[in-house]
Amino acid sequence: MDEWTLRNSYESSLGEVRWDRLGDPGGDPLVLVHGTPFSSLIWRHTARALTAPASSRRSVYVFDMPGYGTSGMRDGQDLSLDALAGVFAELIDHWGLSRPDVVAHDSGGAVALGAHVDRGVPYRRLALVDAVSLPPWGSEFFALVGEHTEIFRQLPGPLHRAMLREYVKTASSPGLRPDVLDALTAPWLGADGQAAFYRQLTQRRADLTYIDRIRDGYPAIDLPVLVCWGADDSWVPAERGRELAALVPGAELHLVDGAGHLLPEDRPAELTAALLPFLSTPR
Repeated sequence: MDEWTLRNSYESSLGEVRWDRLGDPGGDPLVLVHGTPFSSLIWRHTARALTAPASSRRSVYVFDMPGYGTSGMRDGQDLSLDALAGVFAELIDHWGLSRPDVVAHDSGGAVALGAHVDRGVPYRRLALVDAVSLPPWGSEFFALVGEHTEIFRQLPGPLHRAMLREYVKTASSPGLRPDVLDALTAPWLGADGQAAFYRQLTQRRADLTYIDRIRDGYPAIDLPVLVCWGADDSWVPAERGRELAALVPGAELHLVDGAGHLLPEDRPAELTAALLPFLSTPR
């Protein structure tokens, strides 16, 4: 597993956020947003490809949302999509970005959409990758845990680890390498990590009203939008991607064969190939 370290820290309204910037500091800003139950780790291939010498000059920002990855986790932390959209708006301001390009995956899609349509954060372009944006979403495990959270919180550590690994595996269509699976699940192990995992999963179950609110703003989005989806996504089926692309004026839909919900892991080269021309279109 190649090294992935976030070297900077920002104290947000929800706690510490770990973040980093890759590429040319003076290049066009691009922010990569992860979702549930992942971290910025899923963007390592894409971030490096988009800042490679052959690519156009870019300054790529990555971060772990509060409650995820290497960022702060604590009891009582508000991890609702609305609250996370607020932190995202804080970060854009903290970084001094006026109209960045944004690429967002899973529930990060709802965060990016909410920050734009509900909080007025301006973007130059927006790419949504297997995004939580329209109901329904989530796997059968996601629904089961949401209904019995208190029971799952009390699982013995080894049993929690085994179930967590099986759950994360289902996000990938071709399958995850053991070292990648280890890295994706590591933040959710131990007493604190286990509690944090069920905390964030429970809050995702309570976000339907937020999605209902922001979806009314999708038809008013006035910027280039690319909707990328793994054709084999079992967590948020490709039909949601088609519906989303139909709601956003002028949105382009790109389906990637052989990829599941974890498109940035399953087919990073194909995703980058779709993003590069989109991010180069005049605006």
